[in-house]
Amino acid sequence: MKSEKTQKTTQRNHTQEKKNKKMFYEPIKDRYIDPFTDFGFKKLFGEECNKDLLLDFLNELLHKEEGRIVSLSYFPSEKLGITPDSRKAVFDLYCENEKGEKFIVEIQKAKQDFFKDRTLFYSTFPIIEQAPSGEWDFELKSVYTVAILNFIFEEDKNNLLKYRYDVMLTDIDSHKVFYDKLTFIYLEMPKFTKGVDELKTRFEKWLYVIKNLRRLEDIPEKLQERIFQKMFAAAEVAKLTREEYRKYVCSLNAGRDWQNCLSTAKREARAEGLAEGLAEGLAEGFVKGEKKGKAEGKAETLECVVVDGKHNGFSIKQIQLITKLSEEQIIEIFKKHDLL
Repeated sequence: MKSEKTQKTTQRNHTQEKKNKKMFYEPIKDRYIDPFTDFGFKKLFGEECNKDLLLDFLNELLHKEEGRIVSLSYFPSEKLGITPDSRKAVFDLYCENEKGEKFIVEIQKAKQDFFKDRTLFYSTFPIIEQAPSGEWDFELKSVYTVAILNFIFEEDKNNLLKYRYDVMLTDIDSHKVFYDKLTFIYLEMPKFTKGVDELKTRFEKWLYVIKNLRRLEDIPEKLQERIFQKMFAAAEVAKLTREEYRKYVCSLNAGRDWQNCLSTAKREARAEGLAEGLAEGLAEGFVKGEKKGKAEGKAETLECVVVDGKHNGFSIKQIQLITKLSEEQIIEIFKKHDLL
């Protein structure tokens, strides 16, 4: 007979196996994949069979600056630095057109500190790799960095009508473009709020599809064009292979984990802010208490801080840091106010 320990271990293994199967193979309710996942974006725009989707999107995005792009070639998404110990860059998509111009296309789901710095850093790789060995006159091909953002830059949050930012090196006084071979385009997708009936241009249709694809059930009548029909067909969850489905679920879970981390960080930041506020209030209470010469005022203030801390979800250790009371003293106050 199996020991009780062995039976429990076997039971745990079966339970974990069921969870894994549920995680990887439970049907996803959405009909179409989410482009704001690493897997989804590369599936739709980074595969050779779907190259025409990226080509059409870039042509609509850049037609004023670039002229029509005829063809694209994908490059490896990982770029190493000049030396073995240099920091590398991992792009979402990296490609080149028939004129040798480089395109970095990034999708960013969550807000990230120094994201503009990151895109500038990334742009240095396709610049540096253009330098040939031997004699060279320093002529460069254009480099475009396109960032599709599912967040709004803090400094732009009040300008809700502007969702596209085209950035080049310009002269401050004249506002004229000083150098036109380095372009950064940022698309703040939360600001794009047009409904399907309001779409006027092909570019607006692309933005609508990228933003709303996962929530759609069918192809809207206004998007019944060959390129979008192919986009929807490529995005169908039901058409994914078993391995693609597993990767997509992992990509979704990674995104959820990241959002959970962000939510936790925000909660902790709020808690820290509350703690600082309570500490300031406590210090002020001490000053007033000392002026009045009332030791009991200090004790009552401490007790209020402990009770408020408990109601606000602070741990005993957090309350200790604020009040400098011992764990036993804090527990006694909890008991006094029926908080245990």
